[in-house]
This record gives sequence, C-alpha cells and structure tokens, in this order.
Amino acid sequence: MNFSKENETSMVAALRTKAINAMAVALAAALLMIVLGACSKSAKSNEDGTLSGTVSTNGSTSMERVVGCLAEAFMSENPDVTITYDATGSGTGIECASNGTCDIGLASRDLSDSETGLTAIPVALDGIAVIVSPGAGVDDLRLDDVRAIFTGEVTNWSEVGGADLPISCIGRESGSGTRDGFESVTGTDDACVLDQELTSTGAVITAVSSSSNAIGYVSLSAVETNESVQVVTIDGIACTEQTVIDGSYPIQRPFVLVIREDAELSEAARAFVDFATSDSAADLIRDAGAIPVV
Repeated sequence: MNFSKENETSMVAALRTKAINAMAVALAAALLMIVLGACSKSAKSNEDGTLSGTVSTNGSTSMERVVGCLAEAFMSENPDVTITYDATGSGTGIECASNGTCDIGLASRDLSDSETGLTAIPVALDGIAVIVSPGAGVDDLRLDDVRAIFTGEVTNWSEVGGADLPISCIGRESGSGTRDGFESVTGTDDACVLDQELTSTGAVITAVSSSSNAIGYVSLSAVETNESVQVVTIDGIACTEQTVIDGSYPIQRPFVLVIREDAELSEAARAFVDFATSDSAADLIRDAGAIPVV
C-alpha cells in the first residue's frame, strides 16, 4: 500500500495524540492511587485512635503518689505511651515547663506573679500536715504556735505544753512547693529558722521520726498511714480530707499541672491532662492520699 506524504504526517500526529492521551490517563491513575492511599492512611489513624510516645513530667516531690497512680492507670489504657516523672521540686518543675525541657510541670503551689506564660491546671488539694516526734509531748498546736516555733520565737517544747526539750525545726529546701505553701499560710515567708533543709518529703519524715525533739511539715498524703511520726492538730482541727475540702484545716495547698500557654501539647500529653482532670481520675487521686477537685 502506498502512502502520500500528507497521509504519513496525519498518521504520525494521530499516534502522538494517542500516546499523549495514554500518558495523561496513566498519570491521572497514579495521582488517584496516591490520594486514595493518603486518605486510607488518614482514616486508619483516625479510626484507630491509638496514642503513642513519651510524656515527661517534672516537679513536686509531694505529687509523686498522685502522679504515679494517674500515670499507671493511663499507661494501662494506653500501652504505647510512657509517662516519666522526675522529682525535682515545684520550682524546678515550673522552670522546666517554661523552658520546654518537660511536657508537664508539677507544682504543689499556685504560680507566682512572676511565673508568666504558663497555665496551672488544678488536679487536687493537699493538706500540709505538721508532724512532730512522739517525744515532743504535744498533740495540738495553735497556728500562732507553729508560726512562733518556726521563726525561733519559741525554742522549747515546754513553752507550748510539751516536754522540756529544745525544738529542732525541719523544713524543705528553697523552691519546694510544700515549703512555699507552708510559709505562705503560716506567715513565715523568708523567716523560718531551720536546723535542716531537706530536699524531699520522705527525708523530712525520716529526720523527724529519728529525733526526739523535731517538728516538720509534709504532705497529708505522705503520712496518712505512717506511724513513725505524730500528726498534730492545728487549732483543734485534724488534717483530713474532709477538713481540707471544707476549708476548716488552715494549712493546705493545691496540686497543679503546669503547661506553657504558647506551646501545643502532644496528643498523648493532652490526653493525659484530660484524664488527670476527669471524673474517672477522682478515685485514683483519693487513693493516692490527695483530694480531687472535680
């Protein structure tokens, strides 16, 4: 068969058009597969809803039991999430939340006016129990007595109805939320005269229990089942959950989670905050010796 030049040109053009159309169809199909794959992946993620990753918490030693109970329950429900806890004190925890070296700061006090750019989320209340050695010979103190003892105005237990023994005051280190809460309520800010400044709740209990004339202050949750020290009443009011809730016990403070206002939490961290402040966490917080605020 013979083809003219004109027929040959038309044929080439037709083949070129057909090839271009085939390439376009193939490209469209490829793009569709990519889109469908992305949609499928996104849908799987949304439907699954599985959380994973690490949530770092840092701060108050007094919150150890509360955070431990909450973290254990949360990780049980979310096995791909790990929650870490560094017991460094409230001041350090707040600083770490502020500079981003932890996800959630833990503080056993309210934020100060200078601690800006942060949000404090209350999860519990805690009474600060005043503890003495059984040998001190007292079971009740007035709030004014506590103030006078820790500022050095009263130096012998006999002055407040106890044994004839010099008083040894044990307290927490600077930056401790327990110390800040205790001093702000008792009116002893920057005025306490301490024989020892210790860096944890457990250390204070040990120091008081091993001395016949010591007095200290610790979280209620730390001494509810501890018989090595005596918890004194204040103005006749025992430090209990009910007296903290109704406000009759005077020495109390909040437990708060601290997060940055300008930084978005990870999904896992946000879920943990939501869990810690939910109704379902109330019994866990109570079992840890603190008082839920929900």
